[in-house]
Amino acid sequence: MEAAVAAHPELVINQTVVRLVREDITELEVDAVVFYAQPDLALGSGFGGAIGVRGGASIQKELNELVGEGPIATCEAVVSGAGKLNAEFIIHAVGPRFREDDIEGKLLETMKNVLQRAEEKGVVSLAFPAMGAGYYGIPAPVSGKVMFEALKGHLSGETGIRDVRICLLDAPQFKAFESAMAALS
Repeated sequence: MEAAVAAHPELVINQTVVRLVREDITELEVDAVVFYAQPDLALGSGFGGAIGVRGGASIQKELNELVGEGPIATCEAVVSGAGKLNAEFIIHAVGPRFREDDIEGKLLETMKNVLQRAEEKGVVSLAFPAMGAGYYGIPAPVSGKVMFEALKGHLSGETGIRDVRICLLDAPQFKAFESAMAALS
């Protein structure tokens, strides 16, 4: 009898299952989704636009209040409600952009802050995009390597997070993240 093949590539770190999925992050039923945000927390277009449309105007209204004192610093993460999305929270992470100095170090710090905000909110299930890949120009292999490094470091310790899904948009991103996942196995 052959062993069942997982529907999605997955890795178990301590007591947490990390999966790679090709799903719309705005439709997932999770405690929190992560959004790679701009310093002014404007939802804008693309993924941010989808959050605004599907989640409703209450999200941007809350973000405007959060950013009232000025832009969010690179590497920081803030939490808002998720409006009408299937999640309870959105963790807005202001990470590095392509060609900034020390992209890997800044992305690692951003990931640590996201995971800390998730723990503070009691998040058990968490969905990430490919952090910084796509619009912000961080190569998918770099994003995958750093994300898995941060996840391994955090999830190997004491954590309440049990389910992590990384939502990838296309085949090249998926392959890059599969390689990063395999490097940890």
